Amino acid sequence: MNALNSFISQLNSLLWSYVLVVLLIGAGLFFTYRTNFVQFRYLGEMFRLICEGAGTKTDGHSISSFQAFCVSTASRVGVGNVAGIAIAVVTGGPGAIFWMWAIALLGAATGFIESTLAQIYKVPRPGGKGGFLGGPAYYIKNALHSPRAAIFFAILISVTYGLIFNSVQANTIALSLQTGFGIDRLTTGIFISLIAASVVFGGLSRVARLTEYLVPFMAGFYILVALGITIYNIQKLPMVLLTIFKAAWGLDPVIGGTLGAAIMTGIKRGLFSNEAGMGSVPNAAATADTSHPAKQGLIQACGVFVDTFFICSASAFIVLFTGNYALTGLTGIQLVQYDLATYFGQWAIDGMALIILLFAFTSIVGNYYYGEINIKHLCSNPLYLNIFRIGVTLMVFFGSIAQLNLVWNLADLFMAFMAITNIIAILLLTNPACIALSDYTRQKKAGKNPAFNAAVLPQKDGVYYWQK
Repeated sequence: MNALNSFISQLNSLLWSYVLVVLLIGAGLFFTYRTNFVQFRYLGEMFRLICEGAGTKTDGHSISSFQAFCVSTASRVGVGNVAGIAIAVVTGGPGAIFWMWAIALLGAATGFIESTLAQIYKVPRPGGKGGFLGGPAYYIKNALHSPRAAIFFAILISVTYGLIFNSVQANTIALSLQTGFGIDRLTTGIFISLIAASVVFGGLSRVARLTEYLVPFMAGFYILVALGITIYNIQKLPMVLLTIFKAAWGLDPVIGGTLGAAIMTGIKRGLFSNEAGMGSVPNAAATADTSHPAKQGLIQACGVFVDTFFICSASAFIVLFTGNYALTGLTGIQLVQYDLATYFGQWAIDGMALIILLFAFTSIVGNYYYGEINIKHLCSNPLYLNIFRIGVTLMVFFGSIAQLNLVWNLADLFMAFMAITNIIAILLLTNPACIALSDYTRQKKAGKNPAFNAAVLPQKDGVYYWQK
């Protein structure tokens, strides 16, 4: 088992250090150029669209653009946004935060392309009750006509998110509650697996409604805590920002971390956190009921900014304001809890356990969402979907009581293969997404509420919904 774990770890290092970093950064630069810097030109429009969709009522299996945004944010925003950022600072120094921000600026363009494509090539949900299905497996099959690659991706994301990632999230919940409240991990496992089962057996619409309420609350509360700490330490803010910048370029080796470590850690942390290019977010983006594909593309591009510049930065400032990340010997969630305790006392450790509970549980239901969409791509028999739901519930329980070093490495490996498959696909399909953006821009300038018609596409092959 140790030999297998070591082999997978080395393979991950090879893929993430060379293949994926080059591929994802190169794709981000390419998409930024092709969209004429969409992530900057349309920043205000992104937030306007999110606010416009909040509170939209839906019927049947229909999902609003805001609910789709919340589902994708639920999956993005997990324990990695808290513990992962602390690990990044300890490993790569404060400069890692600068490179995390830089990769998010590029990743937003990638996020726009993949989510817009997911909308263009989405398909109506069978059964006639409304709603849509879509994502990389759908545009790989319908637009690129590569059914084997589509099946390969559908299996990858279903296993990675629905099973492996959920066991990791459950493990983190169990450990945090054990540390904070002394709750036995077996008890936690039984409880959260039953709650998870009640949600996942309710289907996509129940998942969407749950995340619509939980995500704004959990993210908002965590950001308010970090904002309060920032205001309290406002006189230190210029020095912290200067420290981040100097460390990012290796200008002050005393700060901690080398230039290479800062760059690699920040890029990897950013890519893992915002998931731009991984092919996960388009599964949620495709399910939104919207009038134009570019709308959801812009909303999901904004999700990259929310994840990185708000949630991840909140964790970074909590750690950097105390300045003891190189002194305590702690890392991950323990370091964040320790730093919060310096401001709010020992009760902050218990409060952080509750925040982790919310972050990790919403990730569980968001991850399941991606799995269900792709299971339905693989087969229409509801028996297999119910088997998958049972598998998710069991993996949540298993993760609560297991040691998961091997599972973490397997998850990283599966994500690497997901990203490679998806990035190649969206590079080949860049043109339809750019045409959709141009059409959206043209209609906005004409004073219209943009509505898409597939007639603007030179190639309509694989488009099943917008043919009207």
